[in-house]
Amino acid sequence: MTKTEFDLSPNLLEKYLKKSCKEFTKQDIIDYIVGNNIEMLNFRYVAGDGRLKSLNFVINSLEHLDQVLTTGERCDGSSLFSFIGAGSSDLYVVPRYSTAFVNPFEDVPSLDILCSYYNNEGKPLESSPEYVLRKAHENLKKATGYTFKALGELEYYIIADKEENTLFPAVDQKGYHESAPFANFEWLRKEAMHLIAQCGGKIKYGHSEVGNFTDENYYYEQQEIEFLPCEAESAVDQLLIAKWILRKLCNDYGVNVSLAPKITVGKAGSGLHIHMMLEKDGKNMMVANDKLSDDAKKMIAGLCDLADALTAFGNTIPTSYLRLVPHQEAPTNICWGDRNRSVLIRVPLGWNGDMNMIYDANPQEKSKMVKTDSKQTVEIRSGDGSADLYLYVAAIIVAAQHGLEMPDSLKLAEKLYVNVNIFSEEYKDKLAQLKALPVSCYESAEVLENKRTYFEKNGVFQPGLIDATIKKLKSYEDKGLSEKLFGKHDEIYKLVMKYLHCM
Repeated sequence: MTKTEFDLSPNLLEKYLKKSCKEFTKQDIIDYIVGNNIEMLNFRYVAGDGRLKSLNFVINSLEHLDQVLTTGERCDGSSLFSFIGAGSSDLYVVPRYSTAFVNPFEDVPSLDILCSYYNNEGKPLESSPEYVLRKAHENLKKATGYTFKALGELEYYIIADKEENTLFPAVDQKGYHESAPFANFEWLRKEAMHLIAQCGGKIKYGHSEVGNFTDENYYYEQQEIEFLPCEAESAVDQLLIAKWILRKLCNDYGVNVSLAPKITVGKAGSGLHIHMMLEKDGKNMMVANDKLSDDAKKMIAGLCDLADALTAFGNTIPTSYLRLVPHQEAPTNICWGDRNRSVLIRVPLGWNGDMNMIYDANPQEKSKMVKTDSKQTVEIRSGDGSADLYLYVAAIIVAAQHGLEMPDSLKLAEKLYVNVNIFSEEYKDKLAQLKALPVSCYESAEVLENKRTYFEKNGVFQPGLIDATIKKLKSYEDKGLSEKLFGKHDEIYKLVMKYLHCM
């Protein structure tokens, strides 16, 4: 029997159906359910709190299954979104077949599928986070011809009894790429990666991260799972499912997990870095002549120009701003650079140019080198686990398009290019020239208010959604919070615990 590319796919539906998830049809879903004795169907959708919700169906006939997959079901929008009133709150949730996956936790064989929201007229709900992202991406494609691809770096802390760190104790804040047994929860990360891949996540790799420490009661160990680039909508879907799997898996094993931006002061925080690339006709357009392309630089300029407002969607809780401090490999000022982790936007190595490293490492290798398309991305490093992922990536796309259309983008990119450690004492004058990111939710809300027209352009973000975002951020009343909490460890701990399980 001839092997196909799908025989290696960890995605159970792709392997069974022998096709890419992008091509899944209703009949494919039915065929899988019937052929694998699936007994339950679970609709999953994201509400205003950024978490996956569930609606469960017992499959009782082919007619019932076909109807549910065709017409979706009703739900109460006022209980899911603050901007929907109880007087006219019914919404439809309609499944997106490409997102279907086998639930890895259920004893009863179950298939889960992500849904989109539609209003009483059968039209997409304008302020639904998923639809906001779709509008942003479609608008970019129409205006520029580019497809926006993205990937996320999912950082998190496992929190367990401190006895977990006794036999082979980890060295405080020295966990980067550590291996078991010094990385105590490598096994849990690998199991999570396996389940995420089965559920459709396109994973690049996983590793232990810098952060680890022990307090009076608990051991904290930081891990990261990074994904492969794909179209923006799918990138966010995968991150949402991955967060759900991590939490469910840790709950089943009796350990805690947190994607919160800061666990304690003085230790590594957890970001949610987003890498991105522009693609046209299947080709990465971030590079020209083995160097960063002008359009890539324009995109960076747009990200920098709206970076302070992006925090309204990427840094949505007070503890977000305890992470964005100097000397913690988290950005504080708006600038960009190559391979530089002190800046807001980093241009990582992209395997550009003549790459013959493989022959030096393996002198016995005689195969001819086939030059592949560039893997070049750029990475924005400000976001964290509190981000409303659909809205955050939508806002990033808006900023990217803004840069591509802004007349003086290349000049701005040149002005904001920095290739030194801006936190080093010798470069303090350079640091003083750079605009700072907001230092609180309240300040972030004020910036969004001033720059809202960029996000409302072309109807991507509805004014009511912007209003609700500003209202929520200001409700924390956290202006000057970092200064107020300085040295008050008990109060910081209470705040961290309050937001331990962010979106």
